[in-house]
Amino acid sequence: MRFIFSVLCAVSVVLLASCASRPPANLDGTLSAADARPSFFSSFTARFKAADVDQTIDLDHDSVNAHSGNEADLWSRIRRGFQMPELRTDLAQAQLSWYLARPEYVQRMTERSKLYLYHIVEALEARNMPTELALLPFIESAYNPQALSVAQAAGMWQFIPGTGRSYNLKQNMFLDERRDVLASTNAALDYLTKLHEMFGDWRLALAAYNWGEGNVLRAIARNRKAGRPTDYLSLKIPKETRHYVPKLQAVKDIIAQPEKYGLTLPSIPDHPYFVTVTTTRDIDVAIAAQLAGLSVDAFRALNPSFSKPVILGATQPQILLPFENAQMFEQGLKTYQGLLSSWTTYTVTKRERTAVLATKIGVDPATLVAVNKIPAGMRLKPGSTVLIPKAEDDEDISAHIAQNAVFALEPDVPDTRKMLIRVRRHETIAAFAKRYRVSVAQVQAWNHTKRTKLAPGQMVMLHVPISKKSTIVKAKLRARPLPAANKLTARTVKLKAQTPAIKHKAKIKPIKAPKTKANSSLPARKIASN
Repeated sequence: MRFIFSVLCAVSVVLLASCASRPPANLDGTLSAADARPSFFSSFTARFKAADVDQTIDLDHDSVNAHSGNEADLWSRIRRGFQMPELRTDLAQAQLSWYLARPEYVQRMTERSKLYLYHIVEALEARNMPTELALLPFIESAYNPQALSVAQAAGMWQFIPGTGRSYNLKQNMFLDERRDVLASTNAALDYLTKLHEMFGDWRLALAAYNWGEGNVLRAIARNRKAGRPTDYLSLKIPKETRHYVPKLQAVKDIIAQPEKYGLTLPSIPDHPYFVTVTTTRDIDVAIAAQLAGLSVDAFRALNPSFSKPVILGATQPQILLPFENAQMFEQGLKTYQGLLSSWTTYTVTKRERTAVLATKIGVDPATLVAVNKIPAGMRLKPGSTVLIPKAEDDEDISAHIAQNAVFALEPDVPDTRKMLIRVRRHETIAAFAKRYRVSVAQVQAWNHTKRTKLAPGQMVMLHVPISKKSTIVKAKLRARPLPAANKLTARTVKLKAQTPAIKHKAKIKPIKAPKTKANSSLPARKIASN
């Protein structure tokens, strides 16, 4: 098997652990510190600096051991790269006071950033961008690559799904590159570069990153039309965006002079921490972590984009590992006995309940539900793909499945038939819903409306459960002729069935009631066609 290690960059105070023969993992998922070997890093840094950030090292003709390096503290390097003008406003001071009142929060953020910060600084310097931008994930996600907002923005850089796709971040059943350390950083810097070129000002670019470039352009146009200044501080913007740049200034002040505020930043060596490895074979996350000598939590901290318990070789995955752990991983793959992957896929062709599907394919129902995270009361939609335990003779998951598989659920409710029913005179939507024992919200949803009034004679869509008995009754009613005297009082119901897709009319004989005024408002009998 051929493995290609791509030298990339990120950082951790525990990078020294990558010099140890077998660096242990802490319970929180980080690596414990170990002895430093400066000679190991000196060669690596020299080689790394002389190459492009994404240089690939071919192990067929080279060795991981040939690269190392050691420089000064990374915080000093970040400070030297500050380029943005200072923002001295009351709001910036208020944000600084907020952080200073929460030293534990600051400590957690900076500790978490150690795994990723070096890579971001490298990428910024390669583009000649301000190193203040390396502090932006503190504002966006507190440097948590697993962060997910209520707006479904994910990862350290908080990309929403649409923007992520615009910047080529893959999002499928097995992978979400919005959480990928390398891919999301490159996408974020591409986006920020575009915004800076659009506005010519970093504060406006940051406002657009938070609020959207279209909103900032319109705010500028409104100010220009009113004869007002168009700089960041002069625009009318939402509260979150108004606080955005002041928050970055507050974090910048803390990083610039932590001792002034009684804070101590974690020591972060200024050299690469991880490399990337790829393989063409499927491998479980747990086995990959085991072969690399890491806990699963430590492995996932560097590889948060893998959404499932298996990494698919067909996608040419980028697996990030500390330097020495990458060597262990390489050796472990060559000597491992047994299946590297425990999982394959199964695609359903019709609606499936998990219990029925598990029985059909011979899988433990609890396992099927747990690994696919299927909530109670839900069933699979047609075309959905699920992970199932793999047999020894099963092949690895194909590239087509890896790229195109979908996982879609729907409420596990009885199948229904659509019916178009004419509204009675003076009938409200509430009365209509009550007559057919459904809720007003259901009637509105089925008819794509928010109205609460119905027009006489209007056709309203209903969904009623399908049953064999009702189908038989409906057929009998269709075959029974109505007396001529009752034709004017018979109600016509138009049926639009799901299967077969045939439109037809069924005339239903009304209930005979005494001809009294008191009985004139009696409800029609329940329709038996369904």
